Amino acid sequence: MSAKETELPQSSTAGNAAPSPKRSDLKPRLLAGVAMALVAVGITYSGAVPFAAMVGIVALVMCWEWGRMVRGDELGIAFPLHLIAVAAATALAAAGMMREALFAVGVGAIVVLALAGRHRLMSAAGVIYVGLPVVALIWFRNDSRLGLEAVLFLFLVIWTSDIAAFASGRTFGGPKLWPRVSPNKTWSGFIGGITASALVGAMVAQFVAGASSAELGATGLVLALIAQMGDLAESALKRSFGVKDSSAIIPGHGGVMDRADSTVAVSVAAAIFALLWNAASPAAALLIGG
Repeated sequence: MSAKETELPQSSTAGNAAPSPKRSDLKPRLLAGVAMALVAVGITYSGAVPFAAMVGIVALVMCWEWGRMVRGDELGIAFPLHLIAVAAATALAAAGMMREALFAVGVGAIVVLALAGRHRLMSAAGVIYVGLPVVALIWFRNDSRLGLEAVLFLFLVIWTSDIAAFASGRTFGGPKLWPRVSPNKTWSGFIGGITASALVGAMVAQFVAGASSAELGATGLVLALIAQMGDLAESALKRSFGVKDSSAIIPGHGGVMDRADSTVAVSVAAAIFALLWNAASPAAALLIGG
């Protein structure tokens, strides 16, 4: 659901030369991104239960992608165990049983660690990687006080960071951010992404009673930093396994993990903050600090 920063190479020939593959993929990439964003916002508005169902479905696809990346075609017993743990966590979180949902994630990781045939540690890490953001997002959306607003705020920050990074990187170029991990990302894109997210956070405060523009702007900036780190972390993970994309199920985007890497990092970080600040109302803790 995001527009990751890329650089489109210039054509090496003139005249009627065919467009480069990356350039020809731009239109389906944009269309798919807009469609995913509209679906995500629509389902988020429709209620906590449909939202939990959407998050659960996305998470189950991520379970498959994680197993495919880590263990290749030999998914083994770790794959169904991964699915069961994440599905259980989703159902428990949707029912408001957050502690039990976290327990399901932890037990699932331990069981996968004990029984997975190959890459046990990374297989177990996948349960945590997929399970924790599921619980975090549902926890925020279930908050009757400002749950809808909190989730939309997280989405806006993440999407703004990605789109602004893409636009800034394309426009200004310049030094690479971390070429060994993600060769297309630039410092200009990084700065553009976090700056735009800070501005969006300040703007959102105008629509949330009791929110401070300065505080939500700072929150947007910090969460955008975390989003960028989540993106880089997933790039490093894929590179370590020699994988370009987590899958190819989204036209022009790759896999679900490729689009959700920032969401994973941001949702967990926001949940940790809310837990420490006001666990009784996580959405209010995130948006108005109380």
